[in-house]
Amino acid sequence: MKHSATRRKLAAASSAAALAALTLSGCTPASGNDDVVTLDFFQFKPEAVGNFEEIIADFEAANPDIDVVQNHVPDADTAIRTLLVKNKTPDVLTLNANGNYGLLAEACVFADLTDMPSAQTVLPAVQDIVQELGSCDGSEINALPFANNASGIIYNKAIFEEYGAEVPGTWDELVALADMFEANGVTPFYTTLKDGWTVSPAFVNLGGALQPEGFYDALRQDETSFSAEYEEAMEKVSKLFSYSQENSPSRDYNAGNAAFANGESAMYLQGSYAIPPIRAANPDVNVGTFPYPATNDPQDTVVVSGVDVGLSIGRDTEHPEEARRFVEFMMSPDIVERYSEAQSTFSPLSESPSNTDPALEGLAPYFESGRIIGFIDHQIPPSLPLPAYLQEFILSGNTESFLARMDNEWDKIAERTITREEARS
Repeated sequence: MKHSATRRKLAAASSAAALAALTLSGCTPASGNDDVVTLDFFQFKPEAVGNFEEIIADFEAANPDIDVVQNHVPDADTAIRTLLVKNKTPDVLTLNANGNYGLLAEACVFADLTDMPSAQTVLPAVQDIVQELGSCDGSEINALPFANNASGIIYNKAIFEEYGAEVPGTWDELVALADMFEANGVTPFYTTLKDGWTVSPAFVNLGGALQPEGFYDALRQDETSFSAEYEEAMEKVSKLFSYSQENSPSRDYNAGNAAFANGESAMYLQGSYAIPPIRAANPDVNVGTFPYPATNDPQDTVVVSGVDVGLSIGRDTEHPEEARRFVEFMMSPDIVERYSEAQSTFSPLSESPSNTDPALEGLAPYFESGRIIGFIDHQIPPSLPLPAYLQEFILSGNTESFLARMDNEWDKIAERTITREEARS
């Protein structure tokens, strides 16, 4: 097989723990009817199991010759590698479009979807986010964006109204706003340092907006460094976290969602994915969003957006026609919009109406006009423990040490990569 060597490398890279971690009962399900094709549907989002069950029911009603079995997995990155080791690549998959997805796409695990009609309906700026992560042979479309998240600053509209606060459009206005709330005894930002990853939203927004174009390409070519280009971004991240509540080091993401929902801060440094759990904690809370103003020029403002759910087809599926039919169904505007409304995401389709969730109105214009960038942390290898470094950075406040550590770890990873390539040659 053309790509078997690459897959053997992926298999070798999987840990022994991963090998024993999972056996999905539905990988080769039997329908009990020779006239019905059964598709194994790998699905990674626990909060969306019910949404996908409804979608599957509608699809099966319109396609009685296909039975779709949803297999929800709690640790998608480990699970998919385990399945590859077992040569059980699912027929259809949902994956978060991140760095791990990019590695699998480059290994040609997924089918080429370039010629699918729905591929022509995706906003180019959104598809670019997926393509930048990697693809088979550098040219294929290996995942279609099904749902996009957006990272911005979530704010409590009632608190803003009480203090006559307006949404800031520049960095200085954001700082002045935080100072005003603090002076009035209101916590400006509720932060949750017990979970180191919760520093990442501020990092990706400020770092992504302030880094020079092509930074990570230059970094991979050893032409620049974090120390050279990220000082301003990290100083601004530190500044925002200086407005936290006192117990931030002991609070985790779930506690933060509940606290913000119950009015314990004016703002929250999280993405659109936090809105459903915030509302679950307090259905009456009225929240809005606005993008991080990284500079004092509003023209520099962009929104960080990621493909929260991408749809792929296993390259070696025994049912390519049926799998493509299912993906086309899911990519239809009605289905995408239904999911978008249920999960507070943005539709990636060019012909879709604006997101109807009022909480996202502050981010929607940037998304619709293409003023979006991808998550920069998806460019950082998983072996670099970014969340832990960010957590320590906020606790220590030492920008120089953080940047030096990032550079040192990046260089070590690059050196190991070069050594492996030399060994193979």
